[in-house]
Amino acid sequence: MTSQFTNYQSFWNDKASTVTGAMIAVDGSADEATLQATGRYTGRQVLRALEVDASDRVLELGCGVGRIGSHVAPACAHWHGVDIAPRMIEVAGERLAALPPGRVRLDALDRTRLAPCADGAYDKAYCVAVFIHMDKEDFLIYLRELFRVLRPGGRLYFDHWNLAHPVGFRRFEAEVAQYVDFDHSVRKDVARNQFTCPQEVALFVRAAGFELALLEEGAPFLQAVAVKPGGEPADAVGARLRDDIAAIRYSPAWTHWFASLFPMFYGEEHPADLLARMPAADSDEESAMHHLWVRAIWRNNPDRWGPAPD
Repeated sequence: MTSQFTNYQSFWNDKASTVTGAMIAVDGSADEATLQATGRYTGRQVLRALEVDASDRVLELGCGVGRIGSHVAPACAHWHGVDIAPRMIEVAGERLAALPPGRVRLDALDRTRLAPCADGAYDKAYCVAVFIHMDKEDFLIYLRELFRVLRPGGRLYFDHWNLAHPVGFRRFEAEVAQYVDFDHSVRKDVARNQFTCPQEVALFVRAAGFELALLEEGAPFLQAVAVKPGGEPADAVGARLRDDIAAIRYSPAWTHWFASLFPMFYGEEHPADLLARMPAADSDEESAMHHLWVRAIWRNNPDRWGPAPD
C-alpha cells in the first residue's frame, strides 16, 4: 500500500477528520461503548504495570482521543497527554472535558520530540499502540525523550507488535502481502504497522538508558516496563510485577479472540458467523469486549457485510 501522506501528523490528522474516524484509528473501536471497554481494559494494564498512585504525574505519548487517559487520569495527581495529531488532541479535549480542571493537560507535538515536557517532570509514562506505527529510528528517539522527561526512578510502560508470537507473525504476514510486487520508487504507508521482537525491544530500552524490569512475551503484543536508574532497582520492580502479571498481560482468551478477528477482516468469515461461535457477551471481559468490537466494526461497514443487528 502507498500513501499520499508525507508524515505521521498528516496521516493521523486525516484519520481524525471525524470523531468516529478518530476513534476507529486508535484501536478499531468504532463507537463510544467499544472505546470505553477497550480503554478500561488497557487502562487497567497501564495502572497495574506502572503501579500508579494518587501522587503521580503521568505522561501518555500518543494519547489519541483519550481512550486510555480517561481511565488513567482519575487515578493520578496530573495526567498529560501528547499526540502528533492536533485533531486527535481536539477530540481528546472534548472527551475528557468532564475531568477535574488543572489535573489534565493536552499538547500536540510537531516532530519526534517531547518539546512540551520538561526534564524529569514525570513519575510515570506510557505509550500504547503507538510505536507499532513508527519507523525504528523514531521508536528509539522517543524512548530517549521519555528517559529525559522521567525523574530518576521513573517508570515507563509500552507495547509493540510481537513478531516472535505466532499470532503476531500472522499479522505481519498480512502486512507483507500488501507489498508483493510493490513499486519501490514510492514510499510505503508512512504510518504502516511495524513489528519487533523481544531481543530488539530489550536492546532499544537499554540504548535509551533504561533498565528493563519486565518484558512479557506471551501475546501478539510485547509489553515492556522500563525503569530510569536512580530509584528502586529494576529487578525489585520486575519481581513485584511478575506477582501481578495476570492483571497486566493479555490473557490467552484475549489472544484467541483477537486472532479470530483475522478471517473476518480478510473476507473469509462473516461477522455473524464469528459472533455465533463466540462465548456469550456476558461470560467474561474479553468476550464482552470482542463482541462490542465486532458489532461496531460491522455497523460501520454495511456495504461489506450488510446491515448489522441492533
